[in-house]
Formats: sequence, C-alpha cells, structure tokens
Amino acid sequence: MTAAHMRSTVSRRGFLAASAATAGAFSLGFHIPFAQAQGADVPEINAWVVIKPDETVVIRIARSEMGQGTLTGLAQLVAEELECDWSKVTTEYPTPGQNLARQRVWRNFSTGGSRGIRESHDYVRRGGAAAREMLIRAAAEDWKVAPGECRAASGTITHGASGRSTTYGKVAAAAAKLEPPAEVALKDPKDWKIAGKPVQRLDTADKLTGKQVYGVDLKLPGMLNAAIKACPVFGGKVKSFDAAAVQSMPGVKKVVPVGDNAVAVVADTWWRAKVALDALPIVWDEGAHAKASSADTAAMLKEGLTAEQAFVANQTGDVKAALAGAAKRIEAVYGYPHQNHATMEPMNATAKWTADRCEVWTPTQNGESALAATAEASGLPAAKCEVYKIHLGGGFGRRGMTDWIRQVVAIAKEMPGTPVKLIWSREEDMTQGKYHPVTQCRLVGGLDASGNLTGLHMRISGQSILAGVLPQNLQNGRDPVTFQGLNPPGPEASLGYTVPNLLIDHAMRNPHVPPGFWRGVNLNQNAIYLECFMDELAHATGQDPLAFRRKLMVNSPKHLAVLNAAAERAGWDKPAPAGVHRGLAQIMGFGSYVAAVAEVSVSPKGQLKIHRIVAATDPGHAVNPQQIAAQVEGSFVYGLSAALYGECTVKDGRIEQENFDTYQVLRMDEMPKVETVLVPSGGFWGGVGEPTIAVAAPAVLNAIFAATGKRIRTLPLKHHDLSKA
Repeated sequence: MTAAHMRSTVSRRGFLAASAATAGAFSLGFHIPFAQAQGADVPEINAWVVIKPDETVVIRIARSEMGQGTLTGLAQLVAEELECDWSKVTTEYPTPGQNLARQRVWRNFSTGGSRGIRESHDYVRRGGAAAREMLIRAAAEDWKVAPGECRAASGTITHGASGRSTTYGKVAAAAAKLEPPAEVALKDPKDWKIAGKPVQRLDTADKLTGKQVYGVDLKLPGMLNAAIKACPVFGGKVKSFDAAAVQSMPGVKKVVPVGDNAVAVVADTWWRAKVALDALPIVWDEGAHAKASSADTAAMLKEGLTAEQAFVANQTGDVKAALAGAAKRIEAVYGYPHQNHATMEPMNATAKWTADRCEVWTPTQNGESALAATAEASGLPAAKCEVYKIHLGGGFGRRGMTDWIRQVVAIAKEMPGTPVKLIWSREEDMTQGKYHPVTQCRLVGGLDASGNLTGLHMRISGQSILAGVLPQNLQNGRDPVTFQGLNPPGPEASLGYTVPNLLIDHAMRNPHVPPGFWRGVNLNQNAIYLECFMDELAHATGQDPLAFRRKLMVNSPKHLAVLNAAAERAGWDKPAPAGVHRGLAQIMGFGSYVAAVAEVSVSPKGQLKIHRIVAATDPGHAVNPQQIAAQVEGSFVYGLSAALYGECTVKDGRIEQENFDTYQVLRMDEMPKVETVLVPSGGFWGGVGEPTIAVAAPAVLNAIFAATGKRIRTLPLKHHDLSKA
C-alpha cells in the first residue's frame, strides 16, 4: 500500500490523525499524537478547525458517528460560522486522551439521547466563528488594514476597499499564532447558507465504496484475535474450565479467564478462536437467578400496579376523588417487553497493553467513558492510556456502555505488547446485552357526563434504567428517566395534555436482566400507554380521537401544532382509501415535539399491512432537513421492528433469543411509505434521532383498532390474532 493510498483510505477514519502533509509519519493502524501529526504547514487554528495548504478544512468533532449524521450536522454548524467552502470540509475525531490533556476543550464526548447537536451547537458554532475571525485578522495584519474592512466567504478573505483577496490556506499559519477572540457574534439562523440546508453527508461515499473502516475491520501489525463467552445467566460466574482441551487446536495462543464470569480464547484468527471457544469445556455457577423466567418478571410487575408505595412524577389536583366521582371510569393495563439493541456490528474492540501504555481502538458512543474504563482495566493512569474512536456499525445506546472494553483490556494484559482484537459472536451480543426495560402500566381515567377527562392515574410498574446503570443519578430513589413524555410542563419530555386531576407514578421493580438505554428509551412505551389510552377514552365517549386530544392540548401549542400538521398532511378529515384505517399519536421527548398518523389495512385472515406513516417533527432548529427526514424514516424501521417483533424472553435465567432467526426485525417489503413533515418553530434545539420512534407503535396500534375493533395492549404484535371474528 502506498503512502498516498493510505492517506485517501485511512486518514479520514478518526483512528489516524496524520494528514497529507505528514505522509512520512504514518504507522498503519497506530494513532499519531495530534500535535506531532499536524506539522508546521498544517496549523491548528483552534481546537475545532485545521486548515491544510490545499485548502482542505478539517473539523474535529468529539461526538460519535453511528449512522445518524451527527458529524455532518455539527460540521455544518462549524462551517457556517467559519465561512469556508463546504466542498473542502472533512472531519476527524479528537481522542479523549487529547481532550483530557487539554482540559476538555472538546467538552462532552457522549453521543446518545439525541444530544449530539442540541447540546453542542453553541460551542461548535463559536469555534467556527473564532477561527473565521482569526483568519480574517491574519490577512488584515498582512495587508496592514483593519480587520473590520475585510470579509470572508467560501474560504476566501477579501479587503473591500482595495479588492485584494487571499485564501484560508495561505494565511492559516499566521492565524494559528494569534490569540482567539474573547467574544464572537453568531449568525441568526435565518442567515444560514450551509447549516439549515440538505447538504450531502460527509460519510456516505466511503460507506458506498466500502472504504469505511469499522471496528471489526481494523487490522494492526502482529494482531491476534479473541472470542469470548460469559455466563449465560446474568449474575453467574465461571466455576471451572479445561484450557488443556483446546490449547493444541489450530491457531490457539492462549485461554484467558476474564473477570469472574467469562472465558476468552486468543488465536491467530477470530474463527479459530471461536471454534476453540465452542469446544472449551466450561462449568458455570449460574447463581441465584438460574431458574428465573419471564413469567416471574410479569408477576413482579403485576404486583407493582396496585402497590401502595410509588415514586410520584407528575401530580395535580385530587385524582382519587375525581375518579370516585366520575360519571364514567375507564381502566386498562398495558405491557412492554425487554428488547435487544441488535446492532448490525456486534460489540468489539482492539487493545494493546504494555506496562506503561494502553491503547484501545473501538466503536463507542462515549469516548471519555471508554478511556476511563481502559484506565481502570489496565491498571494505568488515564494519562498513559488512549482510546481511538471508530465509526459505529450501530449504537442505539448499547455502545454507551464499556463492558467489552474492559474485557479486551483484560485479555490484552495477558499478551503484553501484542494487539488483540475481541469480537463478540452474534449469540454473545444477543445474550449479554443491556436490554430495553420491561414495564407494565395501569391507567384509570375518569370522565364527566359530557365526555371530558376529569381525572387520570397512570401507574408504571417496572424496571429502572438508572438503578441498573447510573444509580448515583437516582433522585432520592426515584428514576426521572422513567417518566419521559409524562413530565409537568417544561422544555423536556413534558405531557401535552392538561388534566385537572392527574397522578403519574412509578412502582420500581427490577428483575435480574440488566437494563440499558435503548434508542428512544422510556419514551417508547410511555407513548404507547398514553396515546393508546387516549384513544380508548375517545372511543368510550364516541369522540373523534383527534378532536378529543385537541380539547386537552389548549395549553400545549407546540404539541398541538405537530399533531395538527401530521393530521392535515395525512388528510385526517377526509375518508381514507377503501379498506384503509388511520390511527394517530403524539409525544414530546429529547427536546422535540413529534406526531404521527398511520394508515393500515388488516385482511380478514389478520394480515397487517402498514401502508403509510405521516410524521411531523418540531426540533426547534433544523440543521439538515434531509438528515432529519432520514432519521425519521430510520426511526420507524426501528420502532416498527420493536412493535411487530421485538421481544426478549427469559427461561432458566437466560435470554432465549440468540440470533436473528428468533429475534426478527422489519423486512423491506413490510416498510411503509414515510412522509416527514418538518415544522421547526425556532427558539430551541431538539433532537431528531429518537423522538419519532415513540409514535410508531401507538399510531399503528390505534389504526389497528380502527380496522378491527381489537385493542392491543401488549407487544409484540406477532403474538396477537388480528383476524376478524
């Protein structure tokens, strides 16, 4: 491979920071420290921007790219303020080690909760604006004119009075020596020329041509490969294993215990490692949960539905009295199962450990957490460790964890100085996950004689993510994340309905299956519980579901606006095509307001066909409309997969679904047409990667009721007979 070819195929991936100007510094697969890699002719204008002599603009983004377009969106915001030529823009990851050494100049590396743009927009824009001012000042000083007499556009600086001009690349070295401005003015979004536009994503071409390197693709000189198997029962341990039984198998280098619950085999190829691991005799101590089942969990949750003690999230008026005095009382119980992230790329990482240095290459949603895990597992201080992020082959919240990183470091410590790549098998990935929390919900609504909702009690019983992942973030034992979409009025995940007497509470019940942040998190089931029950209330009073909601949303104009936008685009007030029935849903989460109308048909034999979904989104500001539409469409793939098929069950303490033959996902011929209605109202920054997942299931479930008269209250749909009686 030539140096030129390496530059074109490797340097943009983020695990190499070397630039075209430093071709001689390449060491394939090993990260070049940023300051060393840049060289005098590739100056760093500031932490966010590097200008190369060929006018290429390298924008450094700390957030992770996992298909959601975050790198492109954040680069648009930097480029907008920088006033550069978008066709010259590329991106790279700074490392968490560099961030630590520079007092966290790149701030938060965590990518999840649809926070990439909504939490970074201000400081990345300021980084671009500061770089622009430094470049202008460098040109002005060279010309001996006032900076205010100069302007920048498309990577060129012009002096208005004299007509002189220069390019960013020509003044970059001088600009890099200047002090950044203390204050910068940011553009009004109405003046955006790059941000706010549907520009092409920066990572698409490499994915289409196969140039994109993912974690499973990474190759380092002298690298060995590892396969791992942990106790299939959560909480269990390794009792014993017979390494001698596989030690002489082809390619096997070592059999390694990993922690107290797993064993790994290291070999010259991953397949040889897996074959030996499958042949390795292991005796498990399955522990206290060896006989646990999904039925046990369901019984635990059912008890919580009527328990006296619960954590209160949203309370107004006197619900007990309102329900007791209601002219009509409606009650329903809903349920939502454990679900797997099921990323296309299984968990993996590569590590190289020596007594004074530990390096890890991995797809991760949180580079700083990955660095902390590396340091802890390696026994070295963080300053002697580094993590090089690679684009993720799917994340969905799963890669915000660090369990596989700790494992690979532990294995690499047994092979000092040798890079070791650990790849989880699909079966390991499916059975050692961090699952969407399992919950049930009992809803009781009170209606007056005119069909007005006077009281509502929502009791959620089930698993707390924070209790399992971040117990330090519990609030006096209460998990605020449980109540996404159900909060009091405010900027985050607020309930869109005004009910005079309201109580929403949570009876925490935690089974032994470990929970995790799963794309959309608790907004997914809460939208089902709330929006399907709203349909039940409307039906019980003979009211149109849209009209019923509108009466309750007079104090929530943004919620109402997206609901109206979706209904209008779908033609709610007009007859649907013959045999087609509609359902709708709305919710607020991750800082954005979303609504959907689904159109479905159900054959006499119960065959469901989802024809169309119209989805309206108000994220405040829209950085890339095309990207938002793609994310909305993708969210329905994920949400409908969950609604139709997604379920992880437990038998004898272990997850039963080990691969895609038993954990089905939506097929292409099942995907409906998706129409995205973008209604950005400005004034706030919401997320787009997750919110619309939540309205997929309830919109479809409400449409199924309209088609069949059958109310589906538990998922997945594959368990229900939709045939007409």
